[in-house]
Amino acid sequence: MFTQLSLALNNFIDNDLGHAADQTSLLRKKHKLHLADSLDKGHWTTNLCLVASGIAKVNPRELAVKLAVVLEAIDGVDRVEIAGPGFVNIFLTQDAFLQQAEHTINLAPEINSSLQEKIQIEFVSANPTGPLHVGHGRGAAYGDAIARILSSLGHQVEKEYYVNDAGRQVDILGCSIFLRKFSCTDDESFPASGYQGSYVLEIADSIKLDENAQHIQKEELCKNLPDDPEAEIDELIARIQSNYSDLWPIIRAGGLAYVTQSIKNDLTEFKVEFDQWFFESSLGELSNEMSDISKALHQVKQNHAYEKDGAVWLESTKFGDDKDRVIIREDGRGTYLSADLAYHKNKLDRGFDTIINVWGSDHHGYIKRIEATIEAMGYNKNQMQVQLVQFANLFEDGAKVKMSTRSGNFYTLKQLIDDIGPDAARFYYLSKQADQHLDFDIGIARTHSKDNLYYYVQYAHARICSVQNKYLALGGSLPKVFNSIDGFHACDPLIQLALNFPFVVKSAGENLQPHLIIYYLRDLAQGFHHFYNETNILKAEEQDQANMLRALDLVKNVIASSMELIGIEPLQEM
Repeated sequence: MFTQLSLALNNFIDNDLGHAADQTSLLRKKHKLHLADSLDKGHWTTNLCLVASGIAKVNPRELAVKLAVVLEAIDGVDRVEIAGPGFVNIFLTQDAFLQQAEHTINLAPEINSSLQEKIQIEFVSANPTGPLHVGHGRGAAYGDAIARILSSLGHQVEKEYYVNDAGRQVDILGCSIFLRKFSCTDDESFPASGYQGSYVLEIADSIKLDENAQHIQKEELCKNLPDDPEAEIDELIARIQSNYSDLWPIIRAGGLAYVTQSIKNDLTEFKVEFDQWFFESSLGELSNEMSDISKALHQVKQNHAYEKDGAVWLESTKFGDDKDRVIIREDGRGTYLSADLAYHKNKLDRGFDTIINVWGSDHHGYIKRIEATIEAMGYNKNQMQVQLVQFANLFEDGAKVKMSTRSGNFYTLKQLIDDIGPDAARFYYLSKQADQHLDFDIGIARTHSKDNLYYYVQYAHARICSVQNKYLALGGSLPKVFNSIDGFHACDPLIQLALNFPFVVKSAGENLQPHLIIYYLRDLAQGFHHFYNETNILKAEEQDQANMLRALDLVKNVIASSMELIGIEPLQEM
């Protein structure tokens, strides 16, 4: 029915708006045809006449009268009503309404192949310096959910984790492991800027060295260190690299491998699988003219960079940044921006139509400079979309849970998964728009009550399964089609809710907002529980009962499909 109504509206735009015909493309984009939110306003409603009135210079209600005549001629339309300043509400016959429901029950997506894209989503990408904490979980749930939703809409989606293995933070981790491995310090004298967690000891114990490994001069290594914590850790790194050049690469590589594998394990348990793990080190070194990073910097240096105070600066102000940025330091080393520049060149050269970066909200100021690097390399900055995700604050017993990896005293993502399960965790991470603040109470997530929205939604699916099983146990067989029964409309509001499924998915995908699926699941569960509490399904009249069971099957399928789109398994029983 949506296709028939859409075609009729487009024909009305083409044929009945007279001198406004040159605006047909704009009108087709601006007007909306959507399911009515209440059946007393019809099954469908459109604002076309309101949108078109300004262009056609005609009163919107006059246009609505003309449109109503066109729509009432469509098979399956019972009547059309004009509301307010020119809204057109469309009421279907019961047969047409139930036929729509039969189509939706199959949940076959209507995909426009001309709009399909090759999309890359890079998310999580936490520094490989320790276990993922609960703050990282929100970005993981968000990135994976939009990948699933976009894939369901027909896009070719690739998920990528960028491993920042060439940066200073991995050196600090290596230094921390080295100090623990060889008991160079006690807890009190351990560097304040080192990684403090017990997991560092676990990594140190896991690294096996040759029995003939040289003796560590602990006192020499740790004496006369700077007072400044950051200078202290940098000096320790320099001393280890210089004096223990045989051990340093083993320790550093061992720590990196251990943490990266633990991150992979935790994400797998969280139902997040990446197609690609891209290591920053694969971009190569600036000293190698054939490396990706050298090629990328050479490209921008030709027309959009200059030297000043011994450093090389990108003219990023040319492209909307608030100031120019250093891409090569005075000592010849690249900056973080130079690596990001090369990485984004690599992404775009792989042929993606769109690259989506899911970043923490603290990276907001970084967007303009990355856009500048993309334009400086000759690409279109609009190929990149940045989705900012606020870290989630976790509470337990009224206290905020710590999330700092450096301190070592924090609640890990794995602990959260072990506590409430991956599905409940994903559900709550996605329960609010990603760029908005999220407080998440573990205590509520553990309860079996309607206060726990995850439980409330799962209970709706399990309840429908229970009703179906009881009906089958009584010797019945589940109906395969709806029957149009005069005067029976008890299921209509529930069916109307379920019919909204493809539109919610489309909106969630186009706007990259998976929380819309959570909101929809809440409304659908609420509609079902209300219907269930008001209706004794198993004692209803036979014909009415058949339609009820068919409607419940539709709702069950929609709940299950909605959950699967956000990576959650619908439960058959609770």
